[in-house]
Amino acid sequence: MPLIRKASQPLAQQLAERFAERIQQRLLLPGARLPSVRECARHHGVSPYTVVAAYDQLLASGLLEARKQRGFFVRERQAGATSRQPTQPAPQSVPVDATALIRGMFLADAKRAPGLGTLPAEWLDLPMLQAAMRQVLKAGGGSEQLALHYGEPAGDARLRRALGLRLADLGIACPAEQIVTTVGATHALDLITRTLLQPGDAVLVDDPGWAIEFARLTQAGMRLLPVPRCANGPDLAVMERLIEQHRPRMYVTVSVLHNPTGNSLSLANAHQILRMAEQADFQIVEDDTYAFLAPNHAPRLSALDGLRRSIYVSGFSKILTPAWRVGYLAANPAWIEKLTNLKLLSSLTTSPLLERAVAHCLEQGQLRRHADRVLTLLDAARQRSMKLAEAAGCRFMAPPQGLFGWVDVGMDTERLAQLMLDEGWLTAPGMLFSASRQSSTLMRINFATAQDALFWRRLQTLRAAAT
Repeated sequence: MPLIRKASQPLAQQLAERFAERIQQRLLLPGARLPSVRECARHHGVSPYTVVAAYDQLLASGLLEARKQRGFFVRERQAGATSRQPTQPAPQSVPVDATALIRGMFLADAKRAPGLGTLPAEWLDLPMLQAAMRQVLKAGGGSEQLALHYGEPAGDARLRRALGLRLADLGIACPAEQIVTTVGATHALDLITRTLLQPGDAVLVDDPGWAIEFARLTQAGMRLLPVPRCANGPDLAVMERLIEQHRPRMYVTVSVLHNPTGNSLSLANAHQILRMAEQADFQIVEDDTYAFLAPNHAPRLSALDGLRRSIYVSGFSKILTPAWRVGYLAANPAWIEKLTNLKLLSSLTTSPLLERAVAHCLEQGQLRRHADRVLTLLDAARQRSMKLAEAAGCRFMAPPQGLFGWVDVGMDTERLAQLMLDEGWLTAPGMLFSASRQSSTLMRINFATAQDALFWRRLQTLRAAAT
């Protein structure tokens, strides 16, 4: 948004407060570099003196630090440090890579959010959700128990039976007794980490990969072992070397429609990964959050392994609605009791009403038909977004598939993200998907929300100005 020139607040103070708000909301991470004085002045249409005055205010409040001959950087906040900004939130002691993206998703307008992680609201089927909930709340059939009591420890039995049939479609043989429902897929991943791992354990992760998973594992005290993600899956040579050096306890991966690249595991790579897991004795956690956007026949490690060393995780918030936090895991019987007990300690139970509503959508075939409609929309959106991106001079680093594209824009995307945010656009810079927070010229786009030609024209202009 432009600065207001005739406001009672001086322009320098407006600019300082804009940057301060982003730092407080973790949209600017500790260590992030602010635009140079000249670049910031040009972008906001103010004089360099105004920018210097704004940066001076931020330096005085302890939000920035100046590094000689390098520029201005968001200051690393130390525990117990005081600030002249009373609304500054308490600093976190774990990597905050994920928080910028998460907060941005909550604040974003999907029409101006090419970096969003979910489907646009208008693509979702609200009448289907409403009808499913009405059906669940209809008198009789035990609905009183659902509405007035805790749910079953492992999750709604009807949903778990429906999930068993759903997994069979994917080639995963799994009875209801081997399924535990959770508050979304992230909750399932957290239960698995706390059940199977101890602080200090080494965990293999895809790089690039999902920022929330990096932050969550690090917060739990795990050592991340990044494995470069290639077109057909992880770099097996690097993985083998890391296994020999560190003896990991787990590998967390997205086999199909990987986030952020969109690529999928090849059958040959899948077999090699399972061979390594068997020889080195580590577990595989397969996150299949975007399963409804992928072909049923795509290679899943859990199907090949029969849930012997693998644990399968998925959910419904990405296909039904983010408001319905219903996820689940499917695992070897040896782990189910421990996982269920930890679920009880962490969340008591999950929502029986929402779980029964999801079961209804599955049983009636409504979810499958909805997914088919979404795929039709997504195919068209992908084609349009690809043409716009390529016309803007961008290059796809992997064949575009699924919801996400991994794009090289030709300039530092952390810097681009801040320039775009000034104009109301939420992007997802490559740094957020790097286990080591490396800056890059890559960014993730959501094909469904990256169809605005204005965004790509603006990106092209900013890139030209930066060169």
